[in-house]
Amino acid sequence: MSLIGSKKNLPLTSDDKKKLLEPEHQEISLRRQCELLGLNRSNVYYRPREGSSQKRKLLRLIDEVYTRSPYYGARRIAAELSRMQLGFAIDRKRIGRLMEEMGIEALYPKPKLSRSNKAHVKYPYLLRGVEIERKNQVWGTDITYIPTKKGHVYLVAIMDWYSRYVVSWEVSNSLEAYFCIVALKRAFQRYGYPDIFNSDQGSHKQATSERSELCRSLSIFNSTQEKNFRIFSKRAAE
Repeated sequence: MSLIGSKKNLPLTSDDKKKLLEPEHQEISLRRQCELLGLNRSNVYYRPREGSSQKRKLLRLIDEVYTRSPYYGARRIAAELSRMQLGFAIDRKRIGRLMEEMGIEALYPKPKLSRSNKAHVKYPYLLRGVEIERKNQVWGTDITYIPTKKGHVYLVAIMDWYSRYVVSWEVSNSLEAYFCIVALKRAFQRYGYPDIFNSDQGSHKQATSERSELCRSLSIFNSTQEKNFRIFSKRAAE
């Protein structure tokens, strides 16, 4: 390898320069070789993160199992995936972390369901026995997880309960509150304001808090759906 000349005279890409490196060179250190080639050492030591495709596969399979059996928790989903012989170990704790990331949990009666979160305002359910007779009387919202070829996204949809029409929706690759607020403001601009805005208890807390404050400022009544009721199924959202 010849390292004579200025690095400015090397019209090479980073990959080309890495091919010129000789880590075992006895006279010129790898650090000095990088300097001569104008190559950032972080590019040399970087290794592509492994497991991203494995994680996408797990997310997709978890979603499939959960859609089929929403009462399955991390332990039962992990057991089901283990029987599929995927070629890598299935850890229950990892499945639990991925389920938390997806915003899903097993649907079953739990103790102390009536205990509210003191840091989060809980609104009463206002629709019990109420006749839905016109547009803009009641809107509902929900957030669902959708797998994609390159990972996953979150979909928030807002629906008019009378017409069953989706008045607004928005997609995000994270559960930040902003995309829920963007969808809600767009719905207000296009269709006006509902009398009641209903959401389920599983909605993202920060998004629910900001949405509730926005509705209250517009004199819209907030309603919290009863536990384990989904306004939209994932299938319908797709």
